[in-house]
Amino acid sequence: MDIDDTNIQILRHLKDGRKPFKLIAEELSLTENTIRSRVNKLIEEGILKFSGNVQVDALSGHNLLYLGVKLKTMDLQKKAEEFSRLRGVVSAGIVTGRYDIILQALLGPGYTLLEFITEQVAKVEDVQTVESFIVYKGYNLKVPYIL
Repeated sequence: MDIDDTNIQILRHLKDGRKPFKLIAEELSLTENTIRSRVNKLIEEGILKFSGNVQVDALSGHNLLYLGVKLKTMDLQKKAEEFSRLRGVVSAGIVTGRYDIILQALLGPGYTLLEFITEQVAKVEDVQTVESFIVYKGYNLKVPYIL
């Protein structure tokens, strides 16, 4: 799907996922049906997904974690997909630098960093090393509640 300037403008307006299509249409000088059609196409193509995001540090007993993973293999896409399915993982990204993959994970009450690493990350073969980064305070940082 071609992401043209109109689609980019629509996505900017949808930063607030509850903004009415009618209001977006008025601000972009388009019809409400055009906005609805484009948004539906973006959803169908897997480019856009609506979700409720939460500020993790507002939730008692929850932590947001970044985990840098160095692998023994170069099958990065397969491994990132495997990591993305683990309990608590919000996202998995293949990156440049000293790590191969960076995980963003949500830990809740009774779900510790130790449990995440020993019960989830340990399921994935060819992990060489991991380094964890717990977010103490996030700014403009919200994630879907997946636990």
